[in-house]
Amino acid sequence: MPSHFADRLCDAVKSKKTSLAVGLDPVYSRLPSSIKDHRDMNDEFDAAAAVDAIFDFCTQAMRIIAPMVPAVKINIAFFEKYLWEGIETYYALISEADDLGLEIIGDVKRGDIDHTAKLYAAAHLENPQLVGLEDTLAPDAITVNGFAGVEAIEPFADMANQQGKGIFVWVRSSNAGAAAIQDFADADGQMMYEKIAEIVGQIAGEAERIGSSGYSNVGMVVGGTAPKVTTALRQKYDKVWFLVPGYGSQGATAADCVRFCKPDGTGALINASRSIIYAYEKPKYKEQFGDDWKKCIEQAVIDAKVDLANAMQTLI
Repeated sequence: MPSHFADRLCDAVKSKKTSLAVGLDPVYSRLPSSIKDHRDMNDEFDAAAAVDAIFDFCTQAMRIIAPMVPAVKINIAFFEKYLWEGIETYYALISEADDLGLEIIGDVKRGDIDHTAKLYAAAHLENPQLVGLEDTLAPDAITVNGFAGVEAIEPFADMANQQGKGIFVWVRSSNAGAAAIQDFADADGQMMYEKIAEIVGQIAGEAERIGSSGYSNVGMVVGGTAPKVTTALRQKYDKVWFLVPGYGSQGATAADCVRFCKPDGTGALINASRSIIYAYEKPKYKEQFGDDWKKCIEQAVIDAKVDLANAMQTLI
């Protein structure tokens, strides 16, 4: 019987003493010069060279962050650009992250009507049993688009049950234009994101999805950039883990994001992507560490952890 995703997440957050998760959104043009200038990886229009550079960067970055954070979020879009070369790299990074002991979230945002959703769930959550793919791992959790309703969510939730994994359903995104659609209210004043959260909450609350930690393996993606409209979700859905994008480059503060945590620090993963993995572009880190991009990333993680820890003091 596989272990429960939410229980593992609780243990990881407590062990690393932080709710910070780091997202991998690798863009070739922004990679460190020491990688881009390598003779075998210096052509961004050569798919093999580009993905080798991206794999090298992401692998080294994960080795830096792994001792300090509980989870990594790998955005598949940045790999799909390179078609089959990129997908192979995405799965190779999952194996690397697993070896490092990180909880791995595949940011894939899949969703469709039930019979198609079942296939998406198998593709992105089930560890393959096919001959030749036995050593390939799927992520510990994925992001899901629940636009099609219950039928779009339950196949992923059921596969998560079978595999000891989890899902995070997109409820309220972190982008500036989200409000125009996601905050649109019906005649009773219920906003669209609140309705989606209600459906997700019902699925998440089913007994077979709850671990010994009291949390469900079905969570929600809610951006940290709209605190006024989403703060109530934490109290309303107390069994749910929140994946919270928006901290860092998108402008959400630590205080905006930690409101999804419970006082013991569990209940939310606060994701920072570009502000961490491209820390070596920031003057304050360049002044400290020069061209040592690894030190820049390490310090950015330390600074983010301190920032979140200070903000958590307001909850205690």
